[in-house]
Formats: sequence, C-alpha cells, structure tokens
Amino acid sequence: MGAEGGEMTVEVERAFIGAGCNRIVHNVSWGACDLISFGTQNAVAIFCPKTAQILTTLPGHKASVNCTHWLPSSKFAFRAKNFERHYLLSGDADGEILLWEFSLADKNWRNVLQVSEKHKKCVTCISAIVLSQTDALFASSSSDGVVSIWEIIFPSSAEGECKLSCLHSIVAGRKPMVALSFVELPGNSGHLALAMGGLDNKIHIYSGERSGKFVRACELKGHNDWIRCLDFSLPLYANGEPSILLVSSSQDKGIRIWKMAVQNNHADSTKEETSLAAYIKGPIFVAGSSSYQISLESLLIGHEDWVYSVEWQPPQSSSIEGTECYQPQSILSASMDKTMMIWQPEKTTGIWMNMVTVGELSHCALGFYGGHWSPSGNSILAHGYGGSFHHWKNVGTDFDDWKPQKVPSGHFAPVSDISWARDGEYLLSVSHDQTSRVFSAWSNEFLIEDGEAWHEIARPQVHGHDINCVTVIKGKGNHRFVSGADEKVARVFEAPLSFLKTLNHTTSQKSSYADDLPSNVQILGANMSALGLSQKPIYQYESKEINNNEGIDTLETIPEAVPTVLTEPPIEEQLAWHTLWPESHKLYGHGNELFSLCCDHEGKLVASSCKAQLASVAEIWLWQVGSWKAVGRLHSHSLTVTQLEFSHDNNFLLSVSRDRHFSIFAIMHTGQDELSHELVVRQEAHRRIIWACSWNPFGHEFATGSRDKTVKIWQLVNGSSVKVLMTLPTFQSSITALSWLGVDSQKNRGLLAVGMENGVVELWTLSSTRNSDGDIAATTATLAVRFDPFLCHVSAVHRLRWQSAKKSDDSRSVQLASCGADHCVRLFQVHV
Repeated sequence: MGAEGGEMTVEVERAFIGAGCNRIVHNVSWGACDLISFGTQNAVAIFCPKTAQILTTLPGHKASVNCTHWLPSSKFAFRAKNFERHYLLSGDADGEILLWEFSLADKNWRNVLQVSEKHKKCVTCISAIVLSQTDALFASSSSDGVVSIWEIIFPSSAEGECKLSCLHSIVAGRKPMVALSFVELPGNSGHLALAMGGLDNKIHIYSGERSGKFVRACELKGHNDWIRCLDFSLPLYANGEPSILLVSSSQDKGIRIWKMAVQNNHADSTKEETSLAAYIKGPIFVAGSSSYQISLESLLIGHEDWVYSVEWQPPQSSSIEGTECYQPQSILSASMDKTMMIWQPEKTTGIWMNMVTVGELSHCALGFYGGHWSPSGNSILAHGYGGSFHHWKNVGTDFDDWKPQKVPSGHFAPVSDISWARDGEYLLSVSHDQTSRVFSAWSNEFLIEDGEAWHEIARPQVHGHDINCVTVIKGKGNHRFVSGADEKVARVFEAPLSFLKTLNHTTSQKSSYADDLPSNVQILGANMSALGLSQKPIYQYESKEINNNEGIDTLETIPEAVPTVLTEPPIEEQLAWHTLWPESHKLYGHGNELFSLCCDHEGKLVASSCKAQLASVAEIWLWQVGSWKAVGRLHSHSLTVTQLEFSHDNNFLLSVSRDRHFSIFAIMHTGQDELSHELVVRQEAHRRIIWACSWNPFGHEFATGSRDKTVKIWQLVNGSSVKVLMTLPTFQSSITALSWLGVDSQKNRGLLAVGMENGVVELWTLSSTRNSDGDIAATTATLAVRFDPFLCHVSAVHRLRWQSAKKSDDSRSVQLASCGADHCVRLFQVHV
C-alpha cells in the first residue's frame, strides 16, 4: 500500500521467528508433508526440520494451544503420496478446536473451520485416522470428561469447504481421558477401534463403524498410574493371521505392548471358555463379524521417570506406487528422565530391547514431554520442559549413528524486551522464562536461498527471576548489556572471548570484531552459581581444580561450563550451559522490582526505573557507564515509569508512566564525571496508562502511545515546552509499543511502527515541514501498511525496535524486531 499519494511504498516480509514450545504433552505433531507443528502460547507455529526455521504462526486461538495433530500425520505418510492439501487440527485450553488447510503447491495456509460444539474445558489430546484422500476421523478428549468423535469430509477442489459432523460423544466420567489412538480393525472393512487412557490407570477400548456410534468393547488393566500416551500399529501378519499391536506408556515409568489378534472361531466358543481365556490370555471383544483377543505382549522397563510419549515408527512403503506398506517393529519412547529410547525386538529371541538411547544430559534439563518420528523414520524429535526441541538424525549407513541436528529455539514465556547490538549484528531478548537470548544470522546456510538464516547463538543470562527489561550499551569497547528482573538490582554483563570469536563467524559486521575487540579480554565464559543468580567468570588461563564428584550430576554439584567458539548454530545443550556471559557489576538503588531500562546513544549513561505506587519510589536513576556510579535521581512521576528513551542528540530523556503523564529531563554533562539534570516538561498526555514512547531520530519530536488506543505526536519547543502536533486516528486496541525510524532527514520523514495489545503491528509514514524558526509548521501521517495476521503476534506486542545498523546502500531495506506475550521474537524485513 502506498503512502502519501505514492511518494513512499512500504513492503514487509518475514525474516525470522524465534519461539519455544508450550510445555504440555501432545503439543507437537510431525506431518506427512515433513513439517512440524507446535503450540506457542495462543499461536500454532510451523517449522521445517530441514532448515531449522519457523515458517509461520497461525492466529485464531484465544487461549494457550494444548495439542496439534496433522491430517495426515507421519503415521499415514504412505497414504499421502498424491495429496495436494494437508490439514492440521489444533486444540486449546478453552476447549476450541480449529482446522487449518495447507496447500503444498503455493505453501499457503487458511483457517477452514472451527469446531462448533466446543469442549467445556481444555482439550487434552487429539488423535486422527486418515481413511482416504477425502475422509478422516478424529477424536478429541477434554478435561470435562468427554471424548468426542468427528468425521471430516475434505473438499475435492482447492477452494472447497470441509464438512464436519459429530459421530459420537463418550462421557468418560470424573477421571478424564488424556490419551487416544485410532485403528482400522483387520478382517473387518469399515470397523474401527478407539483406545482411550487417562487418570483411572486403565485403557478403554471402544469399537464402532465409520458412520455409527462407538460402544465399549473392553478395558485393559496393568498400569498403576496415569496413562499418558497410546499408539496403535498397522496390522501385522504372522502365518497369514492379522494382528495389531497397541503400545501404552504411563507415569508408572513402564511401557506395555498389547496384542490384538483376530479370533476365527468365536461363534463356537462358550461363555465358560471365553471367561477362562479372558482370565489367562486377556479379554475378547466382538466387532462386526470378527472377534479379537487382547493379550499383554511385552512389558518394557528402562526409563527412570514418567514416560510421557510412545510412538510406532511410521509405516514404510514396500512398493514404488506406495500402495502397499509394512509396519516396522520399532517404538520410540520419551520420558521425563531426559532420554528418548528406540525399542525393537531382538532378531533371535524376539524379546523387545532398548536399541538406541539419546538424551539431553545438561544439568538444567527437566525431561521430555514427547517424542516423534519423521515420516521416513530416519529422524526423531523431542520437546522438553524448557520449551526446547531436540532433533537427532540417523546418519549411519551400515549401522545406526544418531547425530544431533539444528532446531529452532526461543522463549517459552512472554518476551518482555529486546535490544539491538550497537551495530545491529545481533538481537538480544529477555523474557519471563528467566533467560536472555542472542539471535544472529549465519552465512553458511546452504539450505536457505538468500544465504542467511537467523538462529539463537547464545544465552548470556539464565536467571532465577523473571527478566523485565534490557538495554545494550552503545559506544566503543566490548559488548555489554544491563538487564533488570523481578529484583531490586540491575545487573551488568560483558561479552566473553568465546562469544566475540563466535560472533566473527556470523555474517554481520565482520569489521566490528577486529576494530572494537578489547585486547585485554581474558574471560573465556561464565559459570552458573548454585542459586542461579550471579554468573561467575571463567578465565582463559585459570588452573582446573580437581573435582572429586566428577561425573555425579546432583543438585548440589553444578558441572563446569565449557565455553567454546561456535562455527555453526549451537544446539540446546550448548546454549543452556556453555554460552553464559559473566556478570561484571550490580547496580543497587531501586526499592522495587526493575521495570524499564535504556542507554544513551554514546554509551555513557544508563537510565532505570522500577515498579512503583508512590512518588518516592517512582524515581529514575542515572548510572554512569564504566564506573557504574549513580549520577542522578530524577523525580517526576507518581507511579511506575513504563518506558524511557534518550533523544538522539542525548540532550533529553523522555519518560512515560502509568500515571498518564510524560516527563522530559534535560541532561547536561558539566564535567568529565559530573552531570546535571533538570525537569523541563511534565504533562498529562492521555486518559489511560501510557505504555510506549519514541523520539524522532531527526529532531525533538516524539510519539506516545496509551491504553486509550491513541498515538500522539509531540514537539519539544526550545527545550522548555511541548505542543501536540497531531493525534493519529483511534486504533482498534491499546497501544503497547512504538518505534520511530528516520527515513529522510531533509524532508523530516519517518516511519512509525505501532504495536498493539491484540498483536497487530502497523507502520505509519510521518512527514512534517518546518518554518524559518525551526518549528514544525505542518505534520501529516498516513497508514503505510498493516501487517498480515499471519505475520503478526497473536497477543500483546511488548516492544518494537528498528535495527540500528547504518546502511550504506541506496535501496532502503531495514529490519524491524518485535517481541510479545505470545513467546515470540519476530524479525521483519521492511523495504522503504
């Protein structure tokens, strides 16, 4: 869309999304299209395992996404050879289930329907069976104790509508079901079985026809804790007799394999024989013209904690056309003991054994919530407690050799603040997941078309409190940042040698490493303290102390970090432990938890504020970079100061607050270490809380955004008074983030990024003309672009930041970073 009669057109495209996985079972699904879906807060994210990049997020849910399920999933990849469109189901904590369509031809997504009869409580599991290219059944379980079975008729044309009908609802009772699995019964066309497991420690088998009700067939006892996962195999044929295997996992740390075999002579059997067989071998149930006996085939013991997930290896095609397939005898299990295991029957004895074990051995890991096979069966994926993914691929030819692979990563709680490096070579984010993360681009990505892909390259701070704010120190010298958390202390961190050398392997700003790298950096990395608050430096030449407890991983003994120079994007184990930055200073002074931080553009001053309900606590502290002395305490506001920003000439500090006022302070450097400050303006600007502010890079104009859904443009006149230049048209939602980019200094033209509480981001072109006195004579604002919903956040935008790099080329292309309550860090390429 053009702005100002076509004078400036703005185009936006997605450059990067960083997000963590919701910490819940059944949240991840690997589709037959070889894409992986997962829930991140209220969004469904889609990532490509080949490039380790999140491709998009799907908006629509109003509550946290609990489970996703592909139609067809990797289990039915053999039936999806000729599918032009794949579908995805997603369920949330409000009981809503949405169906999405993905077109393989143009890679487009669309929301095709919302299940009308929603569950009364959160959806706990979705399981589906794809019967044909146009027909599928799925079951959904919920905390309300109901299991619903649905039939979906897929359209035959691209723009057709999906038809959904509810076949049956099963009331499970007071103890809800949390695990489901469908199977087509062998020797019985049109008959299906549904296995359900949950909080009553039993497995319930229901049978039914494609279009009819499902009736209770039998129940299987054996587990002595909650059932967490169930999965049916495809029919197996031994001596011409078909049978099905059901694998179940539980919080009793055990895995059970149940065999469901066809009984041919059920009509002649008496009740006494049936009951005796049921006592010895297991229960028998009848479906259609066949009866089936279920017996315990095997009990797999190997995990040391709850087993959250079990999954059969996807069936593999045994013919070129893909019409015939066979079921590999291989089960993947994932547990809270931080391991995934592949179980297979031994060739000679047939006893099921643990053939492969992979896991996350870092001290801070807390286990896996789920494990999944790729459609081809040569890759496995786990998702863990820290919102992280772990991907292994079998690269061996003659023998199994499972190697870790790159995966996307990100925060698993709301992202509260972001800050660009001084030359724009990396982006730093902080979150309520108590971590700070560094994202940067790597050039050696042969899978990415333009040769550049963003990845998380470091985790400088892993803390014990939610982190609320951060600012990177501008100016010369080593890379430093200050962060503020839910504590009264601001902490200063300095880049270690391992990070500086790692940064030299990324694409951006190679020269800055050589120019600005201090020659005296002796710190190689940092170690986490036992309480998880301060991070202690590891020096380059320090002697290693002999540790008698080496190899014993307990809560009392924290293993040593091993900082290394990274030549490719790191995996979770490296990020969580070996990329910490040492803490160099603590800034004491505030009386409450830190809330906002900013640094001036020369790297000489840092301003900070904290949560406040009294004027005496709502003061702004100024800190001198280097000595880290408190050089000023600015009084003006009566409630929490929500954002601070220095003008681009560093002469003024703008603050906005919950008290609906903004204040401008004049900052004067009177000597080398001396500073004076003066409150020049304090004004009530909005009717509600002011959340955001931003200066014009070319002058003393600034914008303020508020919960009253308005953005106002102001001018500081002669350094002593302000006037309103204009108020933008009222927005649809509260304004939570602003960032002003200078585009043309001669015409005083800029681009204002506006972020809202509903996740929407808009770009507005601002231009003004000055009179002879330098005052603004006229200001115009035009909506340049409203971001597509598939680009935007799905919850409140917390911060917007334009990249600070100085571009030398004529074609204006700049990056805009954003973060929000949806756990996402997003990067947009904006072409002006």
